[in-house]
Amino acid sequence: MRDNLMKITPTMRVSPSWAGRAFVMPKSKQVYKTFNNLKITLLCGFVTILVLRGTIGIGSVGIATQGKGDLSDGVHSRKEAARVLSELKEKNKMEADEEAEQEIDPNKPYSLGPKISDWDEQRQGWLKEHPQYSNLVNGMPRILLVTGSQPKPCDNPVGDHYLLKSIKNKIDYCRLHNIEIFYNMAHLDTEMAGYWAKLPLIRKLMLSHPELEWIWWMDSDAMFTDMVFELPLDKYKEYNFILHGWDELVYNKKTWIGLNTGSFLLRNCQWSLDILDAWSPMGPKGKVRNEAGKLLSSTLAGRPDFEADDQSALIYLLITQKVLWGEKVYLESSYYLHGYWVILVEKYEEMIEKHHPGFGDDRWPFVTHFVGCKPCGSYGDYPVERCLKQMERAFNFGDDQILQTYGFQHQDLGTSKVKRVVANGTVNSLVAHDDLNMLHPSLKSVTV
Repeated sequence: MRDNLMKITPTMRVSPSWAGRAFVMPKSKQVYKTFNNLKITLLCGFVTILVLRGTIGIGSVGIATQGKGDLSDGVHSRKEAARVLSELKEKNKMEADEEAEQEIDPNKPYSLGPKISDWDEQRQGWLKEHPQYSNLVNGMPRILLVTGSQPKPCDNPVGDHYLLKSIKNKIDYCRLHNIEIFYNMAHLDTEMAGYWAKLPLIRKLMLSHPELEWIWWMDSDAMFTDMVFELPLDKYKEYNFILHGWDELVYNKKTWIGLNTGSFLLRNCQWSLDILDAWSPMGPKGKVRNEAGKLLSSTLAGRPDFEADDQSALIYLLITQKVLWGEKVYLESSYYLHGYWVILVEKYEEMIEKHHPGFGDDRWPFVTHFVGCKPCGSYGDYPVERCLKQMERAFNFGDDQILQTYGFQHQDLGTSKVKRVVANGTVNSLVAHDDLNMLHPSLKSVTV
């Protein structure tokens, strides 16, 4: 990490009126912890009974005879019980570690870190001193795609399978377009869990990698569905923050869905550090986030009453401080930097019939984002069966563009099974079907 390269000037920001702080480990948490320990104790007792049953047997008179097969079953039961006990202890330890948070000073406003005011100068100096780490790759600005998931396994086991498919999809796109990728599974700041976890991560990556020109955040439930489309970076020369959205919906109608923070680009510069600092104060979990949620719901059109989320907070920031930030924010709607899955997935077959990859828009969406689906969680806004079915189709829709390069494609969008692609009635394993120019793509040069 290169944080020691930075000259840091500490500062204290004035806390907003809604940003009161709360102490960690309130009474409700203590009750939860006690209940959790009782639950573990009961489970351990149950497992102990299973061990005794497998070892000595429990017959009608309290004593059982063990043959060779019974002995083998007993050994297996003991091993399985030991495994379960080990997992329970580890789970209990992980939960205890998560609860052992530092107490929060209620009089101190939240900060992502020490204030930095000369990052542009520091970064340019570092790039001059380290020419081997250019901010360009083959004439293109260096981009880091950042994504991630929770550190624990999914509540729904199939969710882990779809997280794997999602990262495979992103790796494929990044490999084709000379984009680096970073997958995170750690909470760098326990106060900024949930929607907000991306903010401290993005800041840390910016400061640790001065060679990066852009950080591209993408949610784990978003997939590339146009593997050919390239970001029109020349279009953004005068901007620092690129999100899918509409000026009319954000600045005039003030709706809470006027933009989407599931896929966005943020330039590595002082302006971006400043907006992260201005964006983050509504994020700390607990009283701060709950009170901020009330403010957002009363201000933004159509927003339900729930705790503050990063998307609503950003919209609030833009409409209340447009003079400070609006000039460098570009709300993109000419292609799907974020494409709402509900309006896209049923049209994939029609797109295949009428169009081809490379458009990024309604004809062939760049990104399909499964907003409202929670494949890793135990709840969601849509039925899990519907979400999983359409996530499978979206993955295969994008994956076919990769497989076709090597002479294969999925039998249909609903199955993982593949078939050979036949050209001119024959299959020639020495001929690459690279109609989309993805085996050795020629990348355009743009101005930073």
